[in-house]
Amino acid sequence: MNSQHDQSMTDMVQTIRKIAVAQQQLAHQAEQQYSLEVESILRDQCREPKCIECLLDGMLDFCFDDEMLLLYKDLCRYYFKIDPVATASYVYAYREMWDEEEDFKNVG
Repeated sequence: MNSQHDQSMTDMVQTIRKIAVAQQQLAHQAEQQYSLEVESILRDQCREPKCIECLLDGMLDFCFDDEMLLLYKDLCRYYFKIDPVATASYVYAYREMWDEEEDFKNVG
């Protein structure tokens, strides 16, 4: 029985490891795609809120990845000059979703 439990735990750990690797690969692919779009916005000095916000919305899901977070911050810095209020909402959305320190401040 103990051997069966050990095998079950080993299988579960391997499954979790595969999911984590897949998540990182997906984040890397997303970062490559979004970086092209962000570079285009910055290069062309796009001022279209819909376009910028659409990118920020999509990028937010991948901000657990450090490279994506840097890209997200770059776009937020750019967008702040266009619409500071909307940009602040994206900063707060990031904090609510990913910032662990913020979670600890609200505990106890």
